[in-house]
Amino acid sequence: MPAPYSYDLRSKAVAAVKRGEKKVQVSHFFKISRNTLDLWLKKERETGDVKASEPVGVGTRPKIQDLKKFEEFVRENRDKTQKQMAQLWGDGATQQNISYACKKVGITRKKNLWLSRKR
Repeated sequence: MPAPYSYDLRSKAVAAVKRGEKKVQVSHFFKISRNTLDLWLKKERETGDVKASEPVGVGTRPKIQDLKKFEEFVRENRDKTQKQMAQLWGDGATQQNISYACKKVGITRKKNLWLSRKR
């Protein structure tokens, strides 16, 4: 995802338009699109500032959040497959959820080495 333009650039471009400069000239001078300038002006009218919006959290939350509890669960059920563990874990967990959690904790999928940690 590209980074937003700096606050300084936004402020200067909006100030130039307010001074009476033409939008086309301002957009060419600051090397921004006319649409971007219009969006900044609209934001300034609505909020009173041209500060970039903070990004909202992206993605979904993992099904398995308590990793300490999960690690203990794996110790107790080390003889089971990931699919069987998913059924035992409940909460709608899938084999892939178990796999992701194992990777986070550092547990490998090697046979007979379920609790070995990567160093």
